[in-house]
Amino acid sequence: MSAPFVTAPTLGGIAHGFFGRHGGVSAGDLASLNCGLGSGDDPALIAENRRRVTDAALPGAALAGLYQVHGNRCITVDEDSDLAARPEADALATRTPGILLGILTADCIPVLFADREAGVVGAAHAGWKGAIAGVTDATLDAMESLGARRANIAAAIGPCIGRASYEVDDGFVQRFVADDPANERFFAAGRPGHAMFDIAAYVAARLAAAGVARIAIGGQDTYALPQDYFSYRRACHKGENSYGRQLSVIGLAGG
Repeated sequence: MSAPFVTAPTLGGIAHGFFGRHGGVSAGDLASLNCGLGSGDDPALIAENRRRVTDAALPGAALAGLYQVHGNRCITVDEDSDLAARPEADALATRTPGILLGILTADCIPVLFADREAGVVGAAHAGWKGAIAGVTDATLDAMESLGARRANIAAAIGPCIGRASYEVDDGFVQRFVADDPANERFFAAGRPGHAMFDIAAYVAARLAAAGVARIAIGGQDTYALPQDYFSYRRACHKGENSYGRQLSVIGLAGG
């Protein structure tokens, strides 16, 4: 049995998927396709959920993951890599067929990349810290080191917290404006002392500024769709003891 997922038109012809919370075996607050190794879920259930993701996206592939730390490091993996090692990083790139790059999120942005001509793919976890630190730029650099051409790289932004759900304080806004005054356009007025942050638009703008011409934004708000997606912020607001993570994946067939 596999699990349902959504795809992006910019990544057509490349095995990939943005998975939600449906089609798995976990229960309770973590129902059902929880793929987060740090969620406190039964490891056997997590393993089965991750197997279902792999079978749905690229059957027979080996799943590569990370210990995500909200930074900007991208690592490259190949047939000699220990894919179970989970190094501390927030992005992956490969040109090796049969490896499925996996990114876990629960409001942060999963970004998938592909250069079909060069046969190079990438995946990044972009929370606000990683986004402003340049995790997507690091992913593009890593893909180029594997033979990709920036002009040929397409990207897709998956389900993440939407602007209507992402309230931040004025200090947060100033951090982004200090980095680049033009960033003010990604914030909408909120209650006094606060604003609403469009992180998807911010990441898309970073990608465009870095030379990515084809960018898709899924538009699903993880916070506002409790039946379909896990959300860290929603779990905190509801006082839940733990929260699940959804998995987004991309890989090259063959090999």
